[in-house]
Amino acid sequence: MTWAKILVSPCNLFGQITIVMTSMPADSNTFIHSGIVSKINGSSIIVALDQNIHCESCRAKALCGVSDSASKEIEVTDPSNSFKVNEAVEVTLRKSLGHKAVFWAYVFPFIIMIATLLIASSIFEEWFAGLLSLFILIPYYVLIHLLNNHFKKTFKVSISRTH
Repeated sequence: MTWAKILVSPCNLFGQITIVMTSMPADSNTFIHSGIVSKINGSSIIVALDQNIHCESCRAKALCGVSDSASKEIEVTDPSNSFKVNEAVEVTLRKSLGHKAVFWAYVFPFIIMIATLLIASSIFEEWFAGLLSLFILIPYYVLIHLLNNHFKKTFKVSISRTH
């Protein structure tokens, strides 16, 4: 079994953060999602993740980005260049990283927005407080984009060939 480290880019991280969250757990600490290498560009490869058959029975289906289309793609770095186009692979993510990704993409911005709304409501009119609480997310996501390299180091997952 060949293992290589891959990195989730911030675009995929926040655009498709839950792509591996509804996959079948390999053990109690990891999620595994199957896919096919769809494109290789140098040491960067694109893996098209298959729709999970377990999505239909999942209680969190409405909240998840995986179940809304047949295939999602994730960009990964393969320094070994050992994978080929149309090769079946499995992408593995530790549960703790999945929870951390959900926190930074959904929970923390929600907290910032609600806190801004509550504080601004005591100072400004309601309509302005509402707009301010929405616009506060712009600098947040710009900061997330600027921290691209940090998130690439933090959100490491593994890829392996399927047999």
